[in-house]
This record gives sequence, structure tokens and C-alpha cells, in this order.
Amino acid sequence: MVKAQLIFTLATVAVANAFSPNSSPQTASPALRRDFLKTAAATTAAVVAGTTFMPTIASAVVEVPEQFTKYDYPTDWGLTFKYDEDAAKVRTHMVVATTLGKGADRMEDYGKEMKKEMVDFVSYYRRFPKIAGKPSFSTLYTSINVLAGHYTSYGYKYPLPEKRRKRLYQEYSEIEKSLKRSR
Repeated sequence: MVKAQLIFTLATVAVANAFSPNSSPQTASPALRRDFLKTAAATTAAVVAGTTFMPTIASAVVEVPEQFTKYDYPTDWGLTFKYDEDAAKVRTHMVVATTLGKGADRMEDYGKEMKKEMVDFVSYYRRFPKIAGKPSFSTLYTSINVLAGHYTSYGYKYPLPEKRRKRLYQEYSEIEKSLKRSR
């Protein structure tokens, strides 16, 4: 997607320069070099702005649910040492942890169990090159780092900010798709 944006932007600038009144070939002069540098700087700024501020398709599709305080506390913490089952379970537990609002029942207990499960998952499965190379593992690993970092910085009693929740839900969606394809 970024490559397509870059190519489109560069093509647009090239066409604009080709049809501009100063596009006739002349001898190289300091003014032409300055014009070239201005155009190059403008093109670079346009490319950076276009790739930074344009929303991607993935960010437009994922819906972030409202936070809740009432939920069923899970009893299936821990690993089964079967990657697909464990990845799906950790992802499911992380979705609940991401959705918990301020004042949720047993939020601190949930956070502590969640962090333990995430650490156990990563420390066990990253040892296996075939699993560590899967897209589902790398995306789940990234999500785990985000959630664990939140717990480390803010503790277990505080819900995730909206921006972080949105990012995590995008990653959860990617993880689910990868797991369905056994990747």
C-alpha cells in the first residue's frame, strides 16, 4: 500500500513538472538547481505526509467495542502446549483484558493472571523456530508486549487508553485471520 502511494505521488509530481512552463531543457544554472531542490523537498514532504497521515484499510475495518465492567472470570488460565489452542486462548483473554473498563470486577486479579499467561506463552513458544516464524506468533508477541508494557507502566487497575485499545484490536483481528489459516 505504501509503495503504491509512493509511486502514485512520484508519478503525479513528474507529470506536473513535465507540463510546467519551466520544463524546457536549458543549461544548468544555480536557479535550476534551486528549483530542483525545491521540487525534491516538496515531493519528499508529500510522500512522508501521504504515508503518515493516510489511514490504512486495516484501521478503517476494525471496530473497538465499548468497555465493560461485568464479565465471566475465566478458569482456563495456563498453557496446554498446543500452539493453536494456546494462541487462541491467550488472544481471547487479551481481548477481554483490553475491553475491561475502570472499576471492573476482579480487574487486578485478571491483569496479574493475564501477565503470567502472556509471559509463559512467549517464553515457551519463542524457542521453536517454526512457531516463532509464524505471522500469528509475531503479531501476538507484539500485542503481548503492548499489554504487558501497559501493566508495567500503569498497573493492573487502570484500563487501556482508547488509542492503545484500537491498535490492539487491529492486531487481534490479524492474529485471528492468521490462526484460521494455520499461519
